Amino acid sequence: MLHENSVEAFRRAKEVGADWVECDARRTSDGCVVVHHDAHLSNGQRLLHTHSRALPSHIPSLAEAFEVCGEMGVLVEIKNLPGDPDFDENNEIAFAVAGLIAAYLDTNRMMVSSFDVSTINAVKAADSTIPTALLCGVVDPASTLSRASAYDINAIHPYEVTCTPNFVAAAQNAGLTVFVWTVNSSTRMAELVDMGVDGIITDHPSIARHIVDEVHWVDEVHSVHGVDEVHGVDEVDGTSDTVSALPDTT
Repeated sequence: MLHENSVEAFRRAKEVGADWVECDARRTSDGCVVVHHDAHLSNGQRLLHTHSRALPSHIPSLAEAFEVCGEMGVLVEIKNLPGDPDFDENNEIAFAVAGLIAAYLDTNRMMVSSFDVSTINAVKAADSTIPTALLCGVVDPASTLSRASAYDINAIHPYEVTCTPNFVAAAQNAGLTVFVWTVNSSTRMAELVDMGVDGIITDHPSIARHIVDEVHWVDEVHSVHGVDEVHGVDEVDGTSDTVSALPDTT
């Protein structure tokens, strides 16, 4: 069993064909941006109160994660909500993430997401070329689309149970890319592919890869016979989360 958000998980995502990897960003006491889902370590110690040199060996820095992901796309979720134990009201983490992206990645193969609009705004202030995404849970779809459009956000990442054909169509008509999280049912993956979503964030990238490739094959066959195009989708790995192409590595 691989640790989530670990270098080994990212490598595994690449091996099984994930197009993107999703990882979570938080800060340590010395200001290092590391890849970790929770605000606390497994022993209960707060990550923000822990020096990066004292972290368990399986927790990489964001820079190390970028290096191992190679040519895969990288979706960085900045964990920074009011009420979080490590909430950063000055958004220093957003500026740090933007700086690391500039040093390691081309912006055409990465994206930064958050539930917090102020964090997204800070990323865009640091580098307006970085694509951004608004994460949303069980909320009113219309209000989420309005917020994303109002703040000039590039993509929307809805919780999978809220995702409907009408929502996907409305988002894409508004110019938003749609990555859905976290989808581990093969039946639901196939439904979302049929809806035309742009990415599936999953803990099971090999399954998503198979479904996506199947759709691409059908697309080629249908093109030969002149039938309407079947939309392909990216897979993201979730060993961490991945996108299919997106795996969920978180």
